[in-house]
Amino acid sequence: MSRHPQGGPGSAAEVAPSIEELEAQQHRLVFRRFTCDDAWALGSLLVELARARHAPVAIDIHRAGQQLFHAALPGSTPDNDAWIARKRRVVERYSAPSYLVGARFRAKGTSFEDSSRLDPDVYAAHGGSFPITVADVGVIGAVTVSGLPQLQDHRLVVEALERFLDI
Repeated sequence: MSRHPQGGPGSAAEVAPSIEELEAQQHRLVFRRFTCDDAWALGSLLVELARARHAPVAIDIHRAGQQLFHAALPGSTPDNDAWIARKRRVVERYSAPSYLVGARFRAKGTSFEDSSRLDPDVYAAHGGSFPITVADVGVIGAVTVSGLPQLQDHRLVVEALERFLDI
């Protein structure tokens, strides 16, 4: 699999959020319901945000194993779709944002790739996939972006969720 421009947790100019901040995002960004129309609206919002930044990303929304939305913007490649699948599988397995899962491993002084015992060709704990959590139900899917450094992918998804949920 080709290398993805995920980069490290953040650059010198960009401070990575703490595990506590990432966990707070997950607890805060919860839906009351999530329909096919919601997937279209959220995906369209992500496309709008990415286009405004000329971000070369692919965007994907899955619910209960079904792809509800997908867009590939100029500059994205088929590799981005492979990264989306790998990051989404981390969300599905851990019921947590892919960036948070990677951060938890780094906080233990290791890496997801070295310690998860999962195939890195199938799972990637890199930022950009966020659980779609419905109140009183739990995680039902994931919204994923790939194409930017991992912290930027994560932040783009969080920004869209905050706008969509009006938080």
